Amino acid sequence: MHKIIVITSGKGGVGKTTTAINLGAAINQFGGDVVVIDANLSTPNVGVHLNSPEAPVNLNHVLSDKAEVFEAVYEHESGLKIIPSSLSIKELKKIRPEKMKDYRKDFRKIADYIIMDSSAGLGTEALSVIDVADEIIIVSNPEMPAITDALKTIRIAEQMRKPIIGVIITRVRKNDAELQPDVVRDMLEVPILGMVPEDSTIQEALSMKNAVVHTHPKSASARAYKEIAARIMGVKYDSEKDTENILEKILRKFKITKWEKKR
Repeated sequence: MHKIIVITSGKGGVGKTTTAINLGAAINQFGGDVVVIDANLSTPNVGVHLNSPEAPVNLNHVLSDKAEVFEAVYEHESGLKIIPSSLSIKELKKIRPEKMKDYRKDFRKIADYIIMDSSAGLGTEALSVIDVADEIIIVSNPEMPAITDALKTIRIAEQMRKPIIGVIITRVRKNDAELQPDVVRDMLEVPILGMVPEDSTIQEALSMKNAVVHTHPKSASARAYKEIAARIMGVKYDSEKDTENILEKILRKFKITKWEKKR
């Protein structure tokens, strides 16, 4: 089984890259062979999130026929494999996103699960990545503008005959102002894969250049991502048994305070 799963959204800033990285990290923790590809060529952030902002060989070199796909694969200290993209504007101008589909077979050779982080919106770049997908995951916030844009993305993906696994709702606060899960499900007409809560540990993980699944494995957000990864892989995972005890909470808060003082 070699499956390309594209993580996309109709709206920027909903947590698409965070989701791609943490799903990849969770799949890796469950023993899955996975690579996260930064296919957001215009505003790549996977490398930035994981302390590899400008790699010597990256996806841009692959799409320019200057390197093979396997040459652009890097392993994070956590064991997660990634293919970053270049931050260079000059490199971006040389790339045609439509070429992405030419490397579908090569992408499938490097892992069982290929997680591709696409650009937001429905421009040529995003559509070129969706065209590569075996399956699509939509990321959205529980707010009307984000859900409306997610619906547009779903309709386009359906027109392209791409199977949609479901939607991941991020930054969930569980207040009266946000859309409730049943409303979101009825509007989008796709399953909800998971609800990721608003969680300060995600920002802390970003500052530490790592996935929250690694830095705060028992946090609410990390457990939410692990639940989703387990569902995708078809493995068992009990989130309730993976919570912090009182001592672990005290130690974590002490470590965070100590780390913040050092900064």
